[in-house]
Amino acid sequence: MLAAGALLWGIGAGPASADNIRDGQWALKNYHAADSVWPVSEGDGVTVAIVDSGVEANHQDLTGQILPGADFSGEKSDGRVDSLGHGTQMASIIAGHGHGDQSGVMGLAPKSKILPVRVALSEAGDLTAGDTNLAPAIRYAVDHGAKVINLSLGGGLRTVPEVRAAVSYAVNKDVVVVGASGNTGNHGDPVGYPAAFPGVVAVGAVDQTGNVWEKSNKGPETTLVAPGVGIYVANSKSASSYGNGFGTSASTAYVSAIAALIRSKYPNLSAGQVINRMIKTAVAPPDGSKAPNNSYGYGIASPSKALAANPAVDNGPKENPLLSRAESQGSSDTPASPSASQTAATPGGNTSGDQAAPAKSDSGGIPVYVYGLIGVVALVVIVGVIVLARRSGGRNGGGPGNPGGPGGPGGYVPPTAPPSYNPGAQQYQQYPPQPQPPYGAQPPQQPPAGNPYR
Repeated sequence: MLAAGALLWGIGAGPASADNIRDGQWALKNYHAADSVWPVSEGDGVTVAIVDSGVEANHQDLTGQILPGADFSGEKSDGRVDSLGHGTQMASIIAGHGHGDQSGVMGLAPKSKILPVRVALSEAGDLTAGDTNLAPAIRYAVDHGAKVINLSLGGGLRTVPEVRAAVSYAVNKDVVVVGASGNTGNHGDPVGYPAAFPGVVAVGAVDQTGNVWEKSNKGPETTLVAPGVGIYVANSKSASSYGNGFGTSASTAYVSAIAALIRSKYPNLSAGQVINRMIKTAVAPPDGSKAPNNSYGYGIASPSKALAANPAVDNGPKENPLLSRAESQGSSDTPASPSASQTAATPGGNTSGDQAAPAKSDSGGIPVYVYGLIGVVALVVIVGVIVLARRSGGRNGGGPGNPGGPGGPGGYVPPTAPPSYNPGAQQYQQYPPQPQPPYGAQPPQQPPAGNPYR
């Protein structure tokens, strides 16, 4: 049985006041959601599937938002129960509507609907049924109207053919699939699966100042980053329970919400064009690094920029721009070659109709074809050395030839291929809940000067 990884989220479910929660939702402030996003789109008419621990439909900030779904955990429910709380938290980031007068959690796409697809998760966040329930859960979401699938979980799934096939099924059915990069980045771990599968939007986490969270996994598959530190959420413990957490789970939910906003405003766009909008309108990394890179991907996802008129992208290729992305950990499948139309996107406002090229690796993750080229070069060098040695030997009376110079007769040795990926060694661990003071005990966070999200 494969333990397919932990929830990518740490949550402190302390007694945060619902009346003050809204003031602490710094991501909505940095995104200028009330004046730059919601007047354009609130996600109406779009269903977002949350494949997770279920969603508590009776929470006061989610009433009316949660559709009947399915339960692949082995229990009999329609997905609208959540004993663990993680799925409810993600749902509130995407589709929370608050309550009363400016109270409770507001989601970034508050009029989208949530399709809860429950899978078996332990208290530690492991997929307790191994890979057996994730693949059919993804397929169920596709077959029941989801236009966006949120996968705020991950782990050693690279070699599981059923999961790979289910993700491909979703991508081929014109669904935007969004996955969390992982929460062990401070250990140098790569982007996890299913986020690293071709076609999936792999999301890392940044804080309020736009800096990459230290535990956000990094790699060439990173597509975008979004808010993931100090995020207030609805909890499933009661209809009025809240918490404050951190992790790439939250950032994934924010990008899923942005995809829902776009699909609502521009329903005729393909999933690939939606992804292109997000990539090409991402805000450049505030540290001045060149994008795309392993930490930021193409930059910070921006809902207001992604919703702006962009006919060049909308009239461009409909294909998913991430399908040709090579997997840095290797793949049992050969990645498709990028077409001539797939050229790199320029973050921060490129309106080219071309698709975004996959990010190049700048640390490890050498594509397999590079080794093939190295082998060809090595063969040419060796043949050349033999020919020259024979010619030299003929001119010197046919003796054994002169001793080799620097490098000796051994010739060129290609670099050793990276070690094979061991799924069992790359398990995500849920970070222990961090003690959080009641929200009223600390002043509301304010967006920093020079908002990096705009």
